[in-house]
Amino acid sequence: MPGRVGGPYGRSVVGHAILRARGPDALAGWDRPIAAGFALGSLCFLIGPFPGVVQLVGPGADGVIFFVGSILFTFAASLELRQGTLRRGARFGADTVWWSAAIQWIGTLLFNVDTYDAMQTGLSSHQEDRLIWGPDLIGSVCFLVSGALAYRVAAGGAHEGRGWHMAVINLAGCVLFMVSALASYVVPDTGSIVDLAAANWATALGAACFLAGAVLLWPTHQPVRSQEVPT
Repeated sequence: MPGRVGGPYGRSVVGHAILRARGPDALAGWDRPIAAGFALGSLCFLIGPFPGVVQLVGPGADGVIFFVGSILFTFAASLELRQGTLRRGARFGADTVWWSAAIQWIGTLLFNVDTYDAMQTGLSSHQEDRLIWGPDLIGSVCFLVSGALAYRVAAGGAHEGRGWHMAVINLAGCVLFMVSALASYVVPDTGSIVDLAAANWATALGAACFLAGAVLLWPTHQPVRSQEVPT
């Protein structure tokens, strides 16, 4: 969950209704469901690879935990991308923050694919690499790029405050997810994972970073409500 860094969004934006944004607190009420989605999704990815869990609940239920976590990530990332679009009043463009959210969203969709495929049984080593490892690797690359973009924006300001710490912690989580993806490759000749222990610990530690980032995202004050202007 690469961290969001606020920008100068103080103009009218268009969604289902015309909203008049009032400074940096406009649409801040969205931060709560975004933070909750990322926090719950992170908990799933923290619990899933934890030692003893798969033995306790079984491979099928453990796979469901990961899949639910990926859906929660997509829910939160979708809200975050929509929030950024409303604040900008446009998609695409040269806004680094918006691209960070968009690339992150694509990464969550790829995690949906690989965690769903991971629930299937009877896959060969080649099928596991193509259906599970491939989307996982690309999704992890998306998270890493997204986290790097968010960090670049945060690094442009003072190296302090919640936004800076959130960007650093989430970038660390993205790096750990990338390590997990690389360690999860299934060697076709042997049918074994390159380093299962490293994959599990990197996933759990990365999820812990994302959980910390979600906690930092949770608002500490009452957001200013945006004024809805009749069309």
